[in-house]
Amino acid sequence: MLDTAEILKKVRQIEIKTKGLTNHIFAGEYHSAFKGRGMSFSEVRDYHFGDDVRSIDWNVTARFNHPFVKVFEEERELTVMLLVDMSESSSFGTQKRDKRELITELCAVLAFSAIKNNDKVGVIFFSDGMEKYIPPKKGKSHILFIIRELLSFTPKRKGTNIKETLRFFNNAAKKRSIVFLLSDFLSGEYQDALNIAAKRHDMVGIQVYDQRDRELPPVGLIQVADAETGATQWVDTADRRVRQYYEHQFAQHAQYCKNAFMKSGAELMTIRTDEDYVKALQTFFLNRA
Repeated sequence: MLDTAEILKKVRQIEIKTKGLTNHIFAGEYHSAFKGRGMSFSEVRDYHFGDDVRSIDWNVTARFNHPFVKVFEEERELTVMLLVDMSESSSFGTQKRDKRELITELCAVLAFSAIKNNDKVGVIFFSDGMEKYIPPKKGKSHILFIIRELLSFTPKRKGTNIKETLRFFNNAAKKRSIVFLLSDFLSGEYQDALNIAAKRHDMVGIQVYDQRDRELPPVGLIQVADAETGATQWVDTADRRVRQYYEHQFAQHAQYCKNAFMKSGAELMTIRTDEDYVKALQTFFLNRA
């Protein structure tokens, strides 16, 4: 557990890193990927050579005996909701960082990108129950508060329940939002709840995983523990069939996630803890634009 000074130092480090990424890389791509609800009238101005004649405001033109055109601007005021997995398995990591650290940086990048585009950002922390709700707001101080909570929050429970999280959100959110669901998705089935959420909102899943979630190294007999249930088991990692079974289980889990999002019409990106998330986010934003 970090003390207050360490949390503030870490918040500052994340702010510098992710705000820099937002200013130089993501702001324009985020804007293109998540457009507003449409175009709204802004003002009229003098007609210039090359303007589309269909944009001429004939009433104003007749009144001033001089051509004017209507100017429209994108209507934004979008709300971004971050649904963040705070279960015990999200604390696992064996490489560059653990899954929680990766999720925190991803949330910071998405949140700074959102406020730079004048969008509001809200957060729900979940495990196998609702842990914390931070209402959507704008502003840098609000984003720094969210980062501080991501670093310091201690969940009451250890498990993961995606279905109940989406059911809660489906009932609570009355306004269409951009929703990022960040988790390792080590949960029971959630297809029906995801289908409803994807119809009401712009849903994007971000699945994070560690290399050791996918494969075991051949290091002999080891005792492993389930972080969420506490159950322990001895595993002979020298046995090739054991390692193959472990990899098969991960592949099945990954395929379920992929199919669930595809069936619902939502989008899913997958990022490993030791991978460069900047490249993954850039690719995702560019493909949506």
